[in-house]
Amino acid sequence: MDTELAAIIDHTLLAPDASAEQVRRVCQEAIEYGFAAVCVNPVWVPLVAAQLADAAPRTCAVVGFPLGASTTASKVFEAREAVAEGAQEIDMVIDIATAIAGDETALTEQIRAVHEAAAEGGAILKVIIEACLLTDEQKTLACRAAVAAGAEFVKTSTGFSTGGATVEDVRLMRAAVGPDIGVKASGGIRSRVDALAMIGAGANRIGASKGPALVSAS
Repeated sequence: MDTELAAIIDHTLLAPDASAEQVRRVCQEAIEYGFAAVCVNPVWVPLVAAQLADAAPRTCAVVGFPLGASTTASKVFEAREAVAEGAQEIDMVIDIATAIAGDETALTEQIRAVHEAAAEGGAILKVIIEACLLTDEQKTLACRAAVAAGAEFVKTSTGFSTGGATVEDVRLMRAAVGPDIGVKASGGIRSRVDALAMIGAGANRIGASKGPALVSAS
């Protein structure tokens, strides 16, 4: 097993029909393989936090997911509630329309508000830019906004839109944020080859629902 790769994987279960049994299984896999985190919808945060209470993997919740089209106040509330229930990491979808409109100031303000809400409880923020819906210029703008707002990571995709992570997007995002901010590649990463390609392009976190297959493959 590739323990170095396992240590940067967010083991993900975001299906709307996920069951408690499936969530528990994902948590046990995260513990067994040594994944970085378990990423779930907010409704499952209390269960995941309880399952991982004495383990290394962190509890991660998505906010404004998957469309990003909720208000700043809604995202702030969601983040605060998730952190209060045990989330240590928040993956927030940006207001995509604002990025497309080129309003960097408004985008920065929303991200900063959610970052502050997460940070109040000691959680870090990953900012999902949904790269498949943006031009390169808009991706760069979104990355700049995330950095200016204090976010710890930018993230390529929700996995629920028209496309997932690409090597090109990861490379662009790494160039946009520089060396000190994390880049999470997520969406459509189904093999070890995929994961290593993303890491080679600059990713230092991988979001995947097939984590065990990624680290077990030769």
